[in-house]
Amino acid sequence: MPNQPFPKDVFSDVLAANLEYEKDFESSHLTGKAAQGLAIITCMDSRISPLAIVGMGPGDVKILRNAGARVTDDVLRTLVLATFLLGVNRVLVMPHTDCRMASATEPEIHETILKDHGVDTRSVEFRTVSNPIEALETDVMRIRTYPLLASGVVVGGAVFDVNTGKLQTYDF
Repeated sequence: MPNQPFPKDVFSDVLAANLEYEKDFESSHLTGKAAQGLAIITCMDSRISPLAIVGMGPGDVKILRNAGARVTDDVLRTLVLATFLLGVNRVLVMPHTDCRMASATEPEIHETILKDHGVDTRSVEFRTVSNPIEALETDVMRIRTYPLLASGVVVGGAVFDVNTGKLQTYDF
């Protein structure tokens, strides 16, 4: 596929908002390190504002997002870099209530996409969640037992309630 020009008409709202953001931009003094030593793994759901949820701001936290807030190989790769190079010494795995990845099984999600859009996605593992708390425990333990992270990294798990704003912690 040949190079395509940036579709400015499609992103006009984004570019206009950026012009306003640029006028008051004040984060140029920040470094790439997590000032509060925290990494949050959460879902891509747009109802989630990770920094606001934990009372932090730009430069404080490394935020890793994917469908379902699952600890994938890429999340682990990123955590290795974050713990050795970017000041991360604690990790919060933070899925949420009312998550689409917990609303159907893997085969059901594939079937829905095939039926509604005509695309066979069975070669992709979506990592749906039948029991959100069990999945959270699995993901927390996956990080805790990963041998390539810097030593001393503390890992916790909590579920964000999209209806109340509450963060419910779990002891695993």
